[in-house]
Amino acid sequence: MSPRRFYRLRTPGTDTQPKGSAVSVRVDPETGQLYLAVGSGRRRMHLTPEEAWTVWRCLSEALGSVGDPPDHIRTDLTATSSRTGGA
Repeated sequence: MSPRRFYRLRTPGTDTQPKGSAVSVRVDPETGQLYLAVGSGRRRMHLTPEEAWTVWRCLSEALGSVGDPPDHIRTDLTATSSRTGGA
C-alpha cells in the first residue's frame, strides 16, 4: 500500500496573522480522493478528483480576472508522506 501524499504551501504572513495561513491537500493513492485543508483546525473538505479539477478550473479563471499570481506561489511543491513534512 502506498502512503498518503501531502502537498503544502503557506500564505505570506501579515500584521494580523504573522505566520500566514497553511493550505494542504492530502491525496489517498488507493482511492484518488483528495482532502483540502485551509488554515488550522479541522476545516477540511473532501473532494473527488472530478470535483477537485472543477474547483481548480473555477479558481483559475476567477484568480486570472483579479491579477497576476503572487511570488509566494512560484515554487515547486514536493509531496511528503507525513502530516508535518513540507513547507
